[in-house]
Amino acid sequence: MKLLILNLGSSSIKYQLLENNKFLIKGLIERIGMSGSRIKQIVLKKQILKKSILNKKIDNHFLGIKKMKNLLCDEKVITEEIYAIGHRIVHGGYFFSKPTIISDNVKKKIKKLFKIAPIHNYINYMGIKISEKIFKTSIQVAVFDTEFHSTIPKKSYLYAIPDEFYLKHYIRSYGFHGISHKFVSKTAIQYLKNNKVKLITMHLGNGSSVTAINSGKSVETSMGFSPNSGLIMGTRSGDIDSNIIFHALKKGFKIDELIEILNKKSGMLALSGYSDMRDIKKKYEKGDKKAILAYEMYAYRVKKYIGISISVMNGVDALIFTGGIGENDILMRKLICKDLDFFGIKLDKKKNNFNFINEKKNVIEIQKKKNKVKILVIKTNEEFQISEDILFILKKNN
Repeated sequence: MKLLILNLGSSSIKYQLLENNKFLIKGLIERIGMSGSRIKQIVLKKQILKKSILNKKIDNHFLGIKKMKNLLCDEKVITEEIYAIGHRIVHGGYFFSKPTIISDNVKKKIKKLFKIAPIHNYINYMGIKISEKIFKTSIQVAVFDTEFHSTIPKKSYLYAIPDEFYLKHYIRSYGFHGISHKFVSKTAIQYLKNNKVKLITMHLGNGSSVTAINSGKSVETSMGFSPNSGLIMGTRSGDIDSNIIFHALKKGFKIDELIEILNKKSGMLALSGYSDMRDIKKKYEKGDKKAILAYEMYAYRVKKYIGISISVMNGVDALIFTGGIGENDILMRKLICKDLDFFGIKLDKKKNNFNFINEKKNVIEIQKKKNKVKILVIKTNEEFQISEDILFILKKNN
């Protein structure tokens, strides 16, 4: 059975073609809508990895999916052979708490959540619509980032506002990046051989979040009602005082203008002039003051949520870095782990200075030798987790 997994981010498309849960083709289209868009596709044939890298500007996700389809066809993948397509959907809201086969009714509910997750849910929805046109015989399945956080207790997910906001409008903390947090926490539990382990998983990328996981269950997370809360992100503000919005409205700002500012013009972009951490790092290394401040603020906010997570679980056994920044940014890992000695978190600078390209393993330990708390860098694989969830729901419905 062939499965195609689509994972559309705000500026990227990850995809994997799997058969019997083993990948045949995987690809990454990144910097969509930015200069320097690029595609990297890896094809497994007779245990040989073939890489295809194309540099071409890709203005939007529609063109990205079309390009992906052409690359799959170049490898003689017949679209009718793809039994199901799994879509990562950021916000399941109060509608969805498990993987779901997509119907017209499901699409309507996903559309209703556009206002809560304006950057992602629209992109995810478009991924479904485009896929339905291109892969007409495939079953479409939605896997939701909010699902993993359905175990967070009521004392955590409720806001201290009148009941009607929750009872009538379903306003509560939902949490996001659940697919990634689920994958890396399962990987860590297997690696550490401990089902009761207390983990803090940090998915750090263009969008970022921290989750406290106790015995495999999410108990606290930095993102709340929308993906704009919590950490500082590429273009998203993260936590701000709600009265700033009311103050801005009184000053003449429009609601749609503020939505645009807080979601697409804030975060690292507002602090440094760049949204991609790789660009900011280049400026940091040249001594750019804005880039240095942006790096320090980003790390500070992550440390803050590490402290929250430790207090919620009354301890931590392992700290986990994942996502594009978490897996690859040596400097950011160093800044985040600095001055956490009190919690038994001590980074080994030498071990931290590694590159996943040169590593055969997906889990790297970077803590000091006799460290109380493990510090792990784990390569996330949301697409593999989505494929497992798809197989589960397909079996359940057969």
